[in-house]
Amino acid sequence: MEQSEVVLRAIGVLTQSAEWMRTVGENPDAERGLGEGQIGSLLAEVFPSFQVSPDATPLEAAHAVTEAALPAIMQLIGAFTFVFAELAETHDAGRTDITSADLLRDLALRMSRPNDAA
Repeated sequence: MEQSEVVLRAIGVLTQSAEWMRTVGENPDAERGLGEGQIGSLLAEVFPSFQVSPDATPLEAAHAVTEAALPAIMQLIGAFTFVFAELAETHDAGRTDITSADLLRDLALRMSRPNDAA
């Protein structure tokens, strides 16, 4: 999955999180399970499938998992860090003319254009 696609998915998770928070505010029992589908889908798309030899020692298995997962972890951290930095920069600049939802929408549009992708 390309980094711009991961950023777009991170934006989707963050955008949806506002709705999740509203739902929890209205119904505290609804907290369980909110977002699991979207987050699980993102993780399934970003993390590669791999196999560990049945003969592997625990240390070898741990190394295989780390080697396979590290690029995806870095990709996710990079995506959420980028989006957070954009939101923080706007907030710290004191801008009141744009909501976080509008900024996320703008970022998604920018990331959708190949020349603007981070």
